[in-house]
Amino acid sequence: MERQEVTFISQNLHKEMNIYVYGGGEVPMIVFPTQCAMRDNWENFGMIETLAPDIESGRIQLFTVDSVDDESFMNLWGDMDYRAIRQEAYYEYVVEELVPFVQKYNGTGVLPIAAGIDLGATQAVVAFLRRPELFGALLALSGTYDAKYYFGGWSNGTLYDNSPVDFLANISPDHKYIDMYNDKRIVLCVGQGRWEDESRRTTSIMRDIFDAKGIHGWIDFWGYDVDHDWYWWQKQALYFLPYVLGDI
Repeated sequence: MERQEVTFISQNLHKEMNIYVYGGGEVPMIVFPTQCAMRDNWENFGMIETLAPDIESGRIQLFTVDSVDDESFMNLWGDMDYRAIRQEAYYEYVVEELVPFVQKYNGTGVLPIAAGIDLGATQAVVAFLRRPELFGALLALSGTYDAKYYFGGWSNGTLYDNSPVDFLANISPDHKYIDMYNDKRIVLCVGQGRWEDESRRTTSIMRDIFDAKGIHGWIDFWGYDVDHDWYWWQKQALYFLPYVLGDI
């Protein structure tokens, strides 16, 4: 399978960021890695192989990216304000640098799908909900959507903007973004097995917020045997991909 590596210095993060590009398909997907992982995450754990038929057929083109989780969400002994600032800088990197790069590289004019697993799902949801005009769909698997969880309950204005259960709960029901969300295909999925407790808790909150705001997302809870694990994420990706692509 064709894979290209692209590296550039992020003006928002002030560091080198790397991207793997798989295939040359019609629909671009921006793929956020699991906690503290990098651009090779989906390849290392078999997800690229799982999605290979759709990549090789030209249906999708994947852009897998680096994280800065070890500077932000997972920098557990770091200064709280600094950690929040680094997360906001990552968000700005995504919407101001990464999305324009992906659209230019892909060249089809199709808006990218925001996709992620674990903490990558959190990043995908943050970017999609804050800037829905930049994305065509959302696929989030086993994310934790309360940023305060990673900060011991601490928050400030910057972290609030990166905590979906907080900022989405306070959006006006007649905000223009509600209609924009409802023009997209949104999937939040979580298992109910081992290591899914916090993801399940915050996905439930997101479901309630969606219902209260009239947001039409597919919030799906898989069984009590479904663990926070790549075996299940591969199955979920195959199950939901046709939906987010608009094929069903």
